[in-house]
Amino acid sequence: LKCCFFLQGVRDFSMPVGLDSKAQVDLVVVGSVAVSEKGWRIGKGEGYADMEYAMMVSMGAVQEDTPVVTIVHDCQVLDIAEELLGDHDLTVDYILTPTRTIQTNCTRPKPQGIMWHKAISVSSEMLGKIPILKTLRWREKQAGKDVTLQDEHPALADTSRAAVSDRKVMAANPQPGAAPGSAPVGRDPANPKSEGSDTTTTVYVGNLPGSLRVSQLKSALRELQVVPAALTWQGAQHRAFLDYREQGAAHRALCSLQGLSLGGNALRVELAKSHRNKG
Repeated sequence: LKCCFFLQGVRDFSMPVGLDSKAQVDLVVVGSVAVSEKGWRIGKGEGYADMEYAMMVSMGAVQEDTPVVTIVHDCQVLDIAEELLGDHDLTVDYILTPTRTIQTNCTRPKPQGIMWHKAISVSSEMLGKIPILKTLRWREKQAGKDVTLQDEHPALADTSRAAVSDRKVMAANPQPGAAPGSAPVGRDPANPKSEGSDTTTTVYVGNLPGSLRVSQLKSALRELQVVPAALTWQGAQHRAFLDYREQGAAHRALCSLQGLSLGGNALRVELAKSHRNKG
């Protein structure tokens, strides 16, 4: 019950932090299943703490001297073989127990960024749960980095089919006489709320560069796995409106697009005015 109240509070009162945020983290606290006095740590095996730290490194939110602390029971302080650790594993600088404070003086390097190919570090399931991780992956892919996940290799054919399906859903369907790529799908461009507003949640995307094509925006949405049910393109006004049938999908799009740059412009992303005070 306490967890439910906490999550509801996060949804109601938190503010998304984009990758371009200037946030600085002074102290990192992580949980552990076991930890050694040398600072070597074992978690639950899902890699979330390691990945979250690597994301903060990528954002510039933590530095090499940012202390990492774990809080455990005395019985969780054990000898751990270094062979169990990988390059993506996070080490700790301090261990707090009910009876001791241990300074590890650990010299093993901490993760210096996301290691996309490590199955234990990043998985497709994580990308679905953490929208900002998808944004970071998209940026690094644009920069030429290999961001293929290990669990994607046997499913490349399925991924290709999904991309084709997305293209069909998002294909422009101009009205007669409209300029190519400028008309919305099932929407009045002068009034984005005119159709489906009772059942959809609309995300406003602004500050689009004048040189950006609608196909480039659609490509980014596919890469981030936040394809809308309908897209209204208003390139002359440097904006677009994305319709989602589920409110959760709209919020995932908000988080994924926060801090994203297209054509050199940092996008302005928020719920459309008619949806800001709902739910």
